[in-house]
Amino acid sequence: MKISRTSSFIVAISISFWLYGCANFSYYSQAVNGQIEVLRKAQSINSIVADPSADKALKNTLSKVILLRKFASRALKLPDNESYMTYADLKRPYVVWNVYATPEFSTKLKEWCFVGAGCVEYRGFFSKEKAGHFADELRNKGYDVHVAGIRAYSTLGWFDDPVLNTFINFSEIQLARLIFHELSHQVVYVQDDTEFNESFATMVELEGTRRWLKINGTSEQQDTFYASQRGELAFTKLVLKYQKILNKLFSSDVNDSEKRIYKLNIFAELLREFSKLKATNKALSSYDKWFELQMNNALISTISTYTKHVPKFRSLLYQKGGDMEKFYSAVRDIGKLTKSDRYSSFQKR
Repeated sequence: MKISRTSSFIVAISISFWLYGCANFSYYSQAVNGQIEVLRKAQSINSIVADPSADKALKNTLSKVILLRKFASRALKLPDNESYMTYADLKRPYVVWNVYATPEFSTKLKEWCFVGAGCVEYRGFFSKEKAGHFADELRNKGYDVHVAGIRAYSTLGWFDDPVLNTFINFSEIQLARLIFHELSHQVVYVQDDTEFNESFATMVELEGTRRWLKINGTSEQQDTFYASQRGELAFTKLVLKYQKILNKLFSSDVNDSEKRIYKLNIFAELLREFSKLKATNKALSSYDKWFELQMNNALISTISTYTKHVPKFRSLLYQKGGDMEKFYSAVRDIGKLTKSDRYSSFQKR
């Protein structure tokens, strides 16, 4: 699967978690301890690259990261700091596991509120086991639940985020996308609006990678990138189509028993349509694993979070003549508006 929109998430940790009650102590404690572990294991990339005994493949990849990092600050006007200038091997495939949940008859993701980060549409754990226990609690309450292993997250500039073993084996294109995405969260972050933040970061990620490949990529890499974009567009369009169908069902007067039956039928139809589309669009084969997951409202809803407002941000960048600094300034101004006014303001910029 190409880099999915569920591969980059925010975990903002604040020492002020002590102000929270005992009920939240365990959660914040694991978050702080997890973040400390990541920082403790971080080593300077420059030191690793200069070490003659270090793994050659690792050194080659980290050398490419240094170039991507410089490009991010110079060409994309992303923060020029120490983020992604260190490397940490956590000895596990994911850095955190995120839990997503929706009511049985809704595609609106449940929100949790955190010190420093506001309200977000997931709850992250540095332990797969703890994420599983929390997911089971939500399922027992009747929620649709999806648990996703996450390879990277942003601390919003509170700490210098390291390159991790969880994504070190990504292709150059995937590394570019991930680094540009996560750094963009340090530029703009609006509390209590996950869709705004992630759509913004996704747009920066895609535009940044396009610009990187135009200057540094081979024709084959550019073809691969644009083919993956066509596949992602087709995939997203398909999922959002069925999310709308589900929303129409959930808002209808049909009783709950019938809604459960129709809901399963809608998921089955989504799978059938995906199989048909895949026969004419080979790029969609990279989403086979996604469709093998347990289909429910929560899984469906994670897709719109990262793509819903990308066209608005792309149009805004065009209005600013492709100037990234002017674009960021306009996005910050929009982020200061009330949530109800935020999206309509794009057309006025």
